[in-house]
Amino acid sequence: MTQLPSRVLFGAGKLASVKAEAERLGGRRVLVLATKFQVDLAEQVASLLGDLCAGIFAEAVQHVPYETVSAAIEKTDELGIDLLVAPGGGSTIGLAKGIVLERPMPILAIPTTYAGSEMTHIWGISKDGRKTTGRDPIVKPSTVIYDPELVASLPVPMSITSGVNAIAHAVEALYAENRNPISSMMAEESVKSLGEGLPLVAQKPSDLNARSKTLYGSWLAATVLDQVGMALHHKLCHTLGGSFGMPHAEVHTVILPYAIGYNQSHAPEMVAAMSRALGCDPADIAGAVQDISRDNGGPVSLKELNFKAENLKKAAEIAVQSPYYNPRPVVESDILNLLQNAFAGKRPS
Repeated sequence: MTQLPSRVLFGAGKLASVKAEAERLGGRRVLVLATKFQVDLAEQVASLLGDLCAGIFAEAVQHVPYETVSAAIEKTDELGIDLLVAPGGGSTIGLAKGIVLERPMPILAIPTTYAGSEMTHIWGISKDGRKTTGRDPIVKPSTVIYDPELVASLPVPMSITSGVNAIAHAVEALYAENRNPISSMMAEESVKSLGEGLPLVAQKPSDLNARSKTLYGSWLAATVLDQVGMALHHKLCHTLGGSFGMPHAEVHTVILPYAIGYNQSHAPEMVAAMSRALGCDPADIAGAVQDISRDNGGPVSLKELNFKAENLKKAAEIAVQSPYYNPRPVVESDILNLLQNAFAGKRPS
């Protein structure tokens, strides 16, 4: 097992330490990244950074388009940036990673969702209708600040989809080709923590104990994703996101139960761990994961995400090209059947 180093600060109010952490990383010209929806947070972070902040780039978007990365690199060159601060979810942190692939510098990540990108050396960039992913130690954030106060305002629907996205990281770690006892233990604990925490968040979104529980689960999920490889679930989601522009967390939420069902007969260790973590019948782990979304206002079908039925066959064709490792053989007709079920929202078994 290889664990790349990073510094993690965890606790309510830890955002206040952002300037001290930036200085510890040697930052003198800091660029704050954000989506256009989180400009207020970016401005708050910029204020905390004080004279270290050289500017804000609030153009991060889903799936990290190559054009956005290029524009951000121009901004870093123009301002002489030596440190990136990324408060936000996978889009913002993913943009930071895209920048440092070309302009190496430290990243200070401040996650506001459960996406998990902050703990991995995995990058992804979309270009010409395809999403390319890779691994490079240079893109892993040097410092991560987990502050439950920053996710307390995350709307419940987004909390559910982001949380199930995190569960997906843990699930794939349980049947990864290079899994190990430590990664499997952490993955099971992640599923348990998120499975328990997400319904609590849905009931009382501002409860910092519930938010801490789910942040803990997402940290575990992201940490194991950084250690092991991805499989069919992520390949399908990268296809639907990169080639069809589907929303990232929502697609993960819909597809995960069907990917679990697809691999269930070939991944007995995953079945046992998921059954323990969720307290459900081993035969019903896929349905139990879907119920987390269904029971708490999340999506369960591609149809409700406005995916077009006529694109199912094309999606299956793309998904089987350059396939990731998977415990069950990836066959186009079977993948098409999986996607058809996911389109309809049929409860997986």
